[in-house]
Amino acid sequence: MRFFKDLSLSAFTAGFVAVLVGFTSSVAIVFQAALALGATPEMVASWMWALGIGMGLCSLLPSLWWKKPVMVAWSTPGAAVLATAATAGGFNMADGVGAFMLCAVLITVAGATGWFERVMNRIPLALASALLAGVLARFGLQGFAAAQTALPLVALMFASYLLGKRFLPRYAVPLTLLLAIIYVAARAQFTGATIHFGLTMPVFVAPAFSLAAFISMSLPLFVVTMASQNLPGVAAIQAAGFADRHAQGGDAGIPISKVITLTGLMTLVLAPFGAFALNLSAITAAICMGPEAHANPARRYTAAASCGAIYVVIGLFGAAITGILTAFPKELVAAIAGLALLGTIGGAMHAALQDERNREAALITFLVTLSGVVIAGVGSAFWGVVAGVLALLVQHVARAPQSKN
Repeated sequence: MRFFKDLSLSAFTAGFVAVLVGFTSSVAIVFQAALALGATPEMVASWMWALGIGMGLCSLLPSLWWKKPVMVAWSTPGAAVLATAATAGGFNMADGVGAFMLCAVLITVAGATGWFERVMNRIPLALASALLAGVLARFGLQGFAAAQTALPLVALMFASYLLGKRFLPRYAVPLTLLLAIIYVAARAQFTGATIHFGLTMPVFVAPAFSLAAFISMSLPLFVVTMASQNLPGVAAIQAAGFADRHAQGGDAGIPISKVITLTGLMTLVLAPFGAFALNLSAITAAICMGPEAHANPARRYTAAASCGAIYVVIGLFGAAITGILTAFPKELVAAIAGLALLGTIGGAMHAALQDERNREAALITFLVTLSGVVIAGVGSAFWGVVAGVLALLVQHVARAPQSKN
C-alpha cells in the first residue's frame, strides 16, 4: 500500500504532535460546553466519541483518497460560545443537539454552494499568509514563555531541537518530543489522571428545535466556526501550497468546498451524539502540512492520515485516551507546539512580507490577528483579514488618482 511506503517517523510524529496540541489545548473548553448543557459523565464521554470519530474520519479518509493533508478539528471558539450561551439561556442537551444540527446545515450550505471558497480566493496570498502567521505566532510565543515555569524542560527541548536541526533535520521534532517525555517521566512530572480502559459507548440525544436556541447558539456557532476556524484553516492550506490556486507543480489542490461540505454533513450525522461543530484545522494543520512533517510535500498527507487515525482511536477509547493525553505537562505541550511550528511561521511571514506593495496591509493583518482581540464574539482571525483588506482598499484608492497623472 502506498501509504505505508510514504509514511515516515517524522510524518507520524507530526500527526501525534497535532493530536497532542489540538486535544490538550482545548479539551477543557469542550468539557465546559457539555457540562453547561447538563451533560452526564456518559454524555461527556459520548462527545469525545463523536468528535474523535468525526475529526478522525474527516482527516483520514480524504487524506488517503486525495493524497493531500486534509486536517479537520473541532471548533474551539464554538465550544466557548456554547458554554456561555447555554449558561445564559438555560438550554439543555436536547436544545444543544438541535442547535448543532441547524449549524451543521448552514456549514453544509456554505460548502456546497462554494461561496466561502470564492470569498477566500479573492483574499491576496500575502494577507492569507499574514493571517496564518498571526494565528501560529501565539503558539510560538507560548512555547518559549513556558520556560518561566519549566525552564530545565524547555531548555532541554530547545537544545535538542537545535542539535536535531543541525545533524538530523528530518527527526528534530520526534527526537525533541522523545527526550522531553523521558525527562518528564524520569522526574515523575506527569500530572495525575484518571484512566478508565474500555470502549466508549455513544449516547443518543433526540434534538429539540427552537427559535431561541437557533439565535442564541446555532448562528453564533456558525459565525465563529467559519470566521475563527475555517478562515485560518483555508489560510493554512494556501500558505502550504495545497490550495487549488497555489498547488505545487500545477497539481490539483485540496477541494476546500468539498471538505467544508463534508464537515457539515459529518456534524449533522454525529450531532445527536455530541459533535457540535467540525471544521478545517489551522494550528494542527500547519504542523502536518509543514516541512517538519516531511521534506517532500507529496508525502505530507501521511501526517494528516496518522492524525486522523489517532483521533479515531481517541473516539473509540475516549475516556482512557483523554486521561493519558491530559497527563502531559502543559509546558511540554506548549514547547513542542512552538518548536514544531517554527518553520511554518517563518515561511508564512516570508510570504506575507516579500511583496512590498502588500507589506503594510499584511503586517496589519498579522498584528491584529496576533492581538487576540474579540469583537462581537468573533475572534481576531476575522478582524485581522478585515483590517488588512481595508488597508489594501485605502492604498489602491490612494494610488488610483496618482496613476492618472
